Amino acid sequence: MRSNQRKLLALSVIALAVILLSLSLAWAQGNNGQQPPPSKPQQQQPPTNPNKPGQPAGTLAPDDPNAKPAVPAATAEEDAAYKAVMEKKSNDPSDVSRRVQLAEDFVKKYPQSRYLPSVYSAMTLNYLIVGQTPKMLEIGEKALQTNPGDVLVLALLGQTIPRANPSGPDGPQQLDKAEKYSKRVIELTPTLVKPEGLTDEDFAMANKQRLAMAHSGLGLVYFRRGKFAEAIPELEESTKLIPDPDPVNYYLLGMALEKTSHFDGAVAAFTKCNEIEGPLQAGCKDGIARAKKLAATQLSAPK
Repeated sequence: MRSNQRKLLALSVIALAVILLSLSLAWAQGNNGQQPPPSKPQQQQPPTNPNKPGQPAGTLAPDDPNAKPAVPAATAEEDAAYKAVMEKKSNDPSDVSRRVQLAEDFVKKYPQSRYLPSVYSAMTLNYLIVGQTPKMLEIGEKALQTNPGDVLVLALLGQTIPRANPSGPDGPQQLDKAEKYSKRVIELTPTLVKPEGLTDEDFAMANKQRLAMAHSGLGLVYFRRGKFAEAIPELEESTKLIPDPDPVNYYLLGMALEKTSHFDGAVAAFTKCNEIEGPLQAGCKDGIARAKKLAATQLSAPK
């Protein structure tokens, strides 16, 4: 089981490295298609709260215990540091590691920065690519605290949590969280607005990549709960959305189809998985032989 778990996570990293380019195009415009906050506040006088003279409308009084301090305007130095964090020179692991270090330094130096949502979002994916999954899960939660609608982080956590096979007393709660995150991606994606500078094609592909991760995460959540019939349509959808599907999803789909006695479908899914070079090929080849044997010796479920 541990070996299979490591393979699932390793292939997550491989697949995500492939899509990094298209997703990073959206980052260049800000956090997941949203424009980054301005380096200087707008010079517009806010309306006055009639109940509290001198206080802007819609804000909390300074002595209110729930009031949050205003985010200071970014300095030129902070702007430059942020741009360095977000500058992607290549997909080479060394460059990803460089950006991880720059991001860690940025967070330490500017703990109240208005750029934190974008930095946390980038760190979430980069930590996963360099194989630091525990840090990725931790920083991903921080990213959602600063921006609950970060669809990239929601998709990454929704897919990675069940692939990490959470165990212990909080295992079921972790799967619940992954399910919530993945469903949130599916809910939010149709509402996203294309950022300036991003082509329609790149925007559509980034959305499909995130949706593929969301359906993959949902499928594995259901699979781990033993709800194989519910897992099948989610895993099928994850393989249809993008031109180069993650082989993990074909492998899981084959397993779910096998467990529901859809042996011909399992053979087809394992075959597609086996056609993709990588560490799952041996397991998928075994799955083909096993499903064919079951089809010859057991009654298949109706399609």
